[in-house]
Amino acid sequence: MRRRREVRYETRRHGVVLARPLVRALVLVGGGIALVVAGEPVAWPLGVAGAILAALGALAALRAVLAWDRTKVVVTENELLVVHGVVRRRTAAVELGPGSALEIEQSLLGRLLGYGTVLAGDLEIPYVPDPRRLRRVAA
Repeated sequence: MRRRREVRYETRRHGVVLARPLVRALVLVGGGIALVVAGEPVAWPLGVAGAILAALGALAALRAVLAWDRTKVVVTENELLVVHGVVRRRTAAVELGPGSALEIEQSLLGRLLGYGTVLAGDLEIPYVPDPRRLRRVAA
């Protein structure tokens, strides 16, 4: 029988990871709305194309938020894990033990907004909020 892991720390990736996909989705929705307005009432094919474009933008936003929400960074007593996926869940793990290196990379923007990339063995986790706290918990 498998022993249950004691979770020491669990978090999602930083919300900044949503910035780019949500801006793209907003551009799609805005373009779609512009086409709908331009297609009223004479050029109805523009309106249909605009509605489709707006729906695609909304789906893109939903997909980005779901991916963000379903990605977890977890520290147990002896492992660092990344669990992600909506339909098919995947887990990447690295053992944490004496002598294992846990590195943190932070850009200037990352330091200002409170996120960084955590490197542990072959595992690289970008956009981790408060990576120094994660390192303290993992030690």
